[in-house]
Amino acid sequence: MEKLVLTVRSKDQIIAYRDNHSLIRYEPLILAEILAAAEAGNEELLSWFNGFGDCFRSIIMNVHAYRNGLDFGFTEIGFDKYGWFERPKFLAVETLLFGNEARYGEHSTLNIGKGPNNIWTNALSYSFGTAGGGCALSVYGKRFTSREAAINEGVARLKAMMLKKVGNTDRSNYNPQVIRGTLNAIAAYEVASVQLTLF
Repeated sequence: MEKLVLTVRSKDQIIAYRDNHSLIRYEPLILAEILAAAEAGNEELLSWFNGFGDCFRSIIMNVHAYRNGLDFGFTEIGFDKYGWFERPKFLAVETLLFGNEARYGEHSTLNIGKGPNNIWTNALSYSFGTAGGGCALSVYGKRFTSREAAINEGVARLKAMMLKKVGNTDRSNYNPQVIRGTLNAIAAYEVASVQLTLF
């Protein structure tokens, strides 16, 4: 496949891509920027966009990742061997565990981390027994101004997820012991947090 190189003559290519693809929320905005740069003859800005990939898809996704990283203070631009934007490394990463850590599938974790500008985020990996899910820390996560806010929101979200599954009749996916163990661990954490604030 031929590599895309954006130039001031790329207007028709940009419009064709925009009109012939199902775009998600942020993509039309970035394409509009690229189109405006082509229409204005802004070779410098087009060259900047070219530095993010060799096709519309990679340029758009990589620019989006870079800009999300800026919200956390990550300014470096780097790509992996496949041409995708390198995941920034969060600072002060902590993992809080809720449930039976000795047994796989019987605990959930809350990860928190911050960027260089002290904006925090969190990520949950949760288990109901067999069912569960999760994600890693990422520049697409919610943003918080403090460590405590990142933890409090994550714990509240995990608690709400567990409470929603209490009494579920599908006991193979939603094991009552795992759910109860996680809720007990959350309760213990909340009590310990309140006690710490009293001193």
